[in-house]
Amino acid sequence: MASKTAAAKDIITLHGSAAIVSEFFCYAANSILYNRAVYPEESFVKVKKYGLPMLLIEDDSVKSFMSNLTSQISEWLEAGKLQRVVLVIMSKATGEVLERWNFRIETDNEVVDKGVSREKSDKEIMREIQAIMRQVASSVTYLPCLDETCVFDVLAYTDTDVAVPFTWIESDPKLIANPQMVKLHGFDTKIHKVDTLVSYKNDEWDEEE
Repeated sequence: MASKTAAAKDIITLHGSAAIVSEFFCYAANSILYNRAVYPEESFVKVKKYGLPMLLIEDDSVKSFMSNLTSQISEWLEAGKLQRVVLVIMSKATGEVLERWNFRIETDNEVVDKGVSREKSDKEIMREIQAIMRQVASSVTYLPCLDETCVFDVLAYTDTDVAVPFTWIESDPKLIANPQMVKLHGFDTKIHKVDTLVSYKNDEWDEEE
């Protein structure tokens, strides 16, 4: 019986995979906002997740935004309609885009179409997510300092046949001209594969030096 119970935990369903990926994005977004100092340190509370100390923002409006975002992402993932999610950090004063945290998603369409499941251990998925979170936490070592007040936005790239919820609006891609890019680790539930890339504005002053 013990071996059967252990094996059952390795089964990944579409619903389960969507929950893993949407929850990951919520924690990753919170970590980015903390480590890039978009909100002050005292705005966050420490929790344990993925076997790591993580930080979650306590601001009610951002918490509500993240909750609604997680729910919508999960819905799109289960429908196989989500291609990527991008967290954009912008200058509050000018609106200039300074960083784009790009999470590209590949979906196993057979799972969506036929309702089959896949196998992968929770521990293996957690190890892969840990590696991403560690890279986000160390982002100060490879990204320029954001020395101005910043705000953030989230873009979702979906299939064209998806109706836009009333809480979302059509947006330009908020691109950065001639960005520097850093590819981070990804993770794969065997149903959804997530690749992570951060692009950021060149510091022209440093280049002239």
